[in-house]
Amino acid sequence: MPGRLVRTVTCLAVATTPTDTHEWISFEDDEEERTWMFDVTFLTSNWTCIFGNGCQGVLTGPAPELVQGCCSYGAHLVNKKDARRVEKAAATLTPDEWQNHGTKKSVIHENKSGETVTRLVDDACIFLNKPDFPGGVGCAFHIAAMNRGVDHMTLKPEVCWQLPLRREDAVDDDERHVTSVIRQWDRRHWGKGGQEFHWWCTESPEAFVGTRPVYREMQPELTKMVGSKAYDHFVELVEERDRLRTKGVAVPHPAVRSRGSVDAGNPSDSPA
Repeated sequence: MPGRLVRTVTCLAVATTPTDTHEWISFEDDEEERTWMFDVTFLTSNWTCIFGNGCQGVLTGPAPELVQGCCSYGAHLVNKKDARRVEKAAATLTPDEWQNHGTKKSVIHENKSGETVTRLVDDACIFLNKPDFPGGVGCAFHIAAMNRGVDHMTLKPEVCWQLPLRREDAVDDDERHVTSVIRQWDRRHWGKGGQEFHWWCTESPEAFVGTRPVYREMQPELTKMVGSKAYDHFVELVEERDRLRTKGVAVPHPAVRSRGSVDAGNPSDSPA
């Protein structure tokens, strides 16, 4: 499975790099007609979820006290299979795990745009537990998974366990070859409403405080999204890339560059 390193811009100094520049790794799948493309800038960054620890939420103004994270608008379910799995998982939640347990309404419905989404309760996803809930604040599915010692991906809606990762599949004109892109989730992926967010984590330096690179921290999620073979080959190419570099990060993540004081050779911004 040959691979190649793709950089959108070649530069000598980070100071002259456009703020939206990302570096990419791509390779061909040797088992199917597919090209994989990975946003190596994000995946090797030290982004980490800061839910309840500085996350300002996705409303039109800062609202860290609500501890809603990206759960303010409910989850958009990707297909019928995803919807059925969420309904079955909801039926297993207990009153100790879910603040809205016992609700009489269906947990999933179609919104005005005809999209299948989780229902809202008090202006947030029905599965979001508020800060005053004794069972714990946050996603009831996530809390249940931790309590039961199971993988949270088996309970949560697909979009929820993937965030802030996003997979995009595009079929070529021949309708045979597929290009699959693994990237960070940006504001535009939320539609028009994304531009109204006061804050979004993948563009905010406050969220880039993790101790491991994203591709290590989210290995289970990435493996489920692309398969173990593609994930392992991506890791091999990243390690080769690191061996070839003399020092530092050639193209740091845009959110980190926005601090204005990041040096291209700063070891603190290198993959852990």
